[in-house]
Formats: sequence, C-alpha cells, structure tokens
Amino acid sequence: MTSATDLLLRRRSVPAFLLREPGPTNGQLETILTAASRVPDHGKLAPWRFILVEGDARFRLADNLAEAAKAEPGADHQKIDDDKRRFEAPLTVIVVSRAGPHVKIPEWEQVLSAGAVCMNLILAAHSLGFAANWLTGRAAYDRRAADILGLADAERVAGFIHVGTPDQAPADRPRPPLGEIVTRWGQ
Repeated sequence: MTSATDLLLRRRSVPAFLLREPGPTNGQLETILTAASRVPDHGKLAPWRFILVEGDARFRLADNLAEAAKAEPGADHQKIDDDKRRFEAPLTVIVVSRAGPHVKIPEWEQVLSAGAVCMNLILAAHSLGFAANWLTGRAAYDRRAADILGLADAERVAGFIHVGTPDQAPADRPRPPLGEIVTRWGQ
C-alpha cells in the first residue's frame, strides 16, 4: 500500500473543539493551501478563495457569528454557545465558493471544485500530522454571517475547515459496506 493510500484510509474527522495547539506554521500553512488549490478546475477559474482565521481573530469571529445567530427569532442560545467552541482550533480556513454563471463552465462543476478544495485541504493538513474538521452549519447559510465574513452577494461558504493537533486519538465511525454503495452498470 502506498503512503498516499494509507493516508486516505487513516484520515478521520476530529471535532473542532478537540483541536489544540500547535497549529500549522506559516510554511506548513502555505503547503496546505498550495495542495488545496491543486484540484480539478475546469476552465482554470479558481471558483473559490480562502479566508484564514487565527490568533485572537478566532474568538472575535466566534463572538460576532454568535451575536448574529442570537438575533434570530427562536435562537437556541445553548447551541450557539456550543458552536463558538469550534473556533478554539488554532486555525480555521474558510473556503469560499465563487461559483457562478459562465459561458462554458457549468456552475455545478465550479461548486464541485470548491468541495474538492476542502477535501484537499483536509488531506494536506492530515499529511503534515494535523487533524481537521469540515463544518458548515448556520453560519455557512446566513446572510448576516456572510456580511461579517465580507462575502460578496454571489459568494457562499463551502466549509469552515478547522485545523489543529488532536488532544486525543480520533475514533473511527462505521463506514458503508461497498456492497451497499457500489453497482456495476450494464450487468
């Protein structure tokens, strides 16, 4: 088995609130983002971008997003407070999808490219000894949160990727048996 295959088979999501220091160094972060950006991108549009959240900015963003969420009617304040803990991870990379109408490239392909960026980012972080968690949640779909993040009207959050060092070994979860998810066409 190659080391790349081993990496793919060992990768596990670690809850963001279990990710601690150290986070990636600047050099490691550059490697992670470079790997993340090497995804299929029909038309070379780069229909995505990154917002980095580290240091004290993590807590300011968590507070700002929580205040926006609490302003909603029927807001679950306990859930909102729990969501703030995601930003305890040393680094959050917000992957922003810039997918939109194009004369040749379907918007769906652009969205898929942003998803591939998220997965490459996670795999690159894992390959450097870190763990990561890809989350969306309310903040990914709320216009007030988008304004806090400085997103343009046509931009959307593809994922909040939280990166750090796990404070415990990640548990595996049951995976679907291949017999339940694989078919062969024409047989």
